[in-house]
Amino acid sequence: MSALAAYPPEGYTARLLIPMTLASLPTVLAQAASGSGSMNILFFGALFAIMYFVLIRPQQKQAKEQQTMIAALKKGDDVITSSGILGKVFAVDEKVITVEIARDVKVRMLKTSVQGKVTVEPRTEKSEGSEAKKEEK
Repeated sequence: MSALAAYPPEGYTARLLIPMTLASLPTVLAQAASGSGSMNILFFGALFAIMYFVLIRPQQKQAKEQQTMIAALKKGDDVITSSGILGKVFAVDEKVITVEIARDVKVRMLKTSVQGKVTVEPRTEKSEGSEAKKEEK
């Protein structure tokens, strides 16, 4: 006889596990609450403290620095936007700034879209040509 033909074995009766689990639930809960309740509270407290110092606090600090930088924007600052556009602040309003991204090309955008201030070094034709000559050698 094959192994599959012998399944289920004689005397086997199918039982639902759900009623047994629900019936034993109060016992399991009583055992968990008797001695390890304070350990669970300590564990979750420590877990929250770690999450606070690793994730929440640095994010709040970074948001404060971003707000301070946005409040300090003034005409003439070189900035980079969240979309990666470099430009110079042309005008500042309460919530909107005007950024000059090329000669006579001005874009109005929200202050919150400014990612940060940057220092832009002016590029000259001579420096590009000398770099190309260095690469050829």
